[in-house]
Amino acid sequence: MKPNFWLYCILFSLLLSSCITNKDVVYLQEKGTIASDSLQIRELSKPYRVQVNDILYINVKALDEELVNIFNPVSQENTNQNQGGNSGLYFNGFTVDMHGDIKFPILGKLQVLGYTVQEIEAKVKEELLKQYFKETAQIFVTVKMAGLRYSTVGEISAGVHTLFQDRVNIIDAIANAGDIKVTGDRTDVLVIRQYPDGQKIHHIDLTDITAMKSPYYYIQPNDIIMVKPLKRKALGAGETASQTITTVASIFSVLVSTYFLVKNL
Repeated sequence: MKPNFWLYCILFSLLLSSCITNKDVVYLQEKGTIASDSLQIRELSKPYRVQVNDILYINVKALDEELVNIFNPVSQENTNQNQGGNSGLYFNGFTVDMHGDIKFPILGKLQVLGYTVQEIEAKVKEELLKQYFKETAQIFVTVKMAGLRYSTVGEISAGVHTLFQDRVNIIDAIANAGDIKVTGDRTDVLVIRQYPDGQKIHHIDLTDITAMKSPYYYIQPNDIIMVKPLKRKALGAGETASQTITTVASIFSVLVSTYFLVKNL
């Protein structure tokens, strides 16, 4: 009975350590890190500041529509038609160059690096009034990011994605990419973020509800979301108990066959 006993112990241990549980795959769990009588979390989201290679959509309106056509290379109609691929904005939008400038009609180069879209709106309006329009023109300037572009790699559907929203949290971004695979490690998702001085890697535990308080819960343009595999996958274990039993049984069968083959030689 001893060999069988130890075999059962080994099998049971493998099942406990190899199976992927609910704790591995459920998002935003309450892990005792906040008061149990309240699940209200204060989200941290700072205004995004424009960086090099960002593409801006800028629209100018005034009482005389003909006067503002030169400032609007991308019409609202073309913008709506290109929401699937963002190609119109790529060719006709305003790209922030390596010096942090955009080339704007009539006004020439405008420094926008490190500005929020609200600050760019105010700056463009100020320059238009100074160089081209009068106060009576009643101009109105709208500045938006030309889609929030991000990438996903690892244990998630890999690809480059664009969402036409001002704010996108990491859960929305992952859902848009098709969700993390069962074998993905949700406890340590990497967010690779671009900064003026280079890129930095940040970590966020998406199985903990306090992730909503993280400064990386809301993604930014050009973020890379990287999902590592669980150690169970790296070890080749199954995703479920039945898969693990099948794997162990197969290994055991091979070992037994090898043992008797060698013994009979």
